[in-house]
Amino acid sequence: MTTIRPFTCEDMLHFNKVNLDPLTETYGLSFYTQYLAHWPEFFLVAESPSEEIMGYIMGKAEGHGENWHGHVTALTVSPDYRRLGIAATLMNILEEVSEKKKAYFVDLFVRVSNKVAINMYKNLGYIVYRTVLEYYSGDPDEDAYDMRKACSRDINKKSVVPLTHPVRPEDVD
Repeated sequence: MTTIRPFTCEDMLHFNKVNLDPLTETYGLSFYTQYLAHWPEFFLVAESPSEEIMGYIMGKAEGHGENWHGHVTALTVSPDYRRLGIAATLMNILEEVSEKKKAYFVDLFVRVSNKVAINMYKNLGYIVYRTVLEYYSGDPDEDAYDMRKACSRDINKKSVVPLTHPVRPEDVD
């Protein structure tokens, strides 16, 4: 049985296997501890009965006014535990936390080449809000989709009306 629990500092000593996926963005330890300190309710881990980290989600609340939203910074599941619904479970919990924070929407960025993740997010009710040109560094740089899902506070669903033109990373607020 999978246990969903808050991420702890000790988890940073045990999540390398999950982070080895080439599509997983890996950050410095100070980045993880900053999220843990500021938004602990948005930072969760899925753990196996043998206490192995199966995956995690890291997010935050940000923005102002009608741009107040939950943001998924990272979501990853170990290859050994994919296609079991763990990512969807973690996303649902982050969405519930965003609802409690009275967010208008939840957003995330995903590589345009990551078709599996894009399809999963679409199945969870997310739409492609806009394309962010050269968002991911690499050789060559890669575009990202900014995907969104409206929360109940956005009664008119204004937050999920797609933009018709791409934007640059410096134009993302």
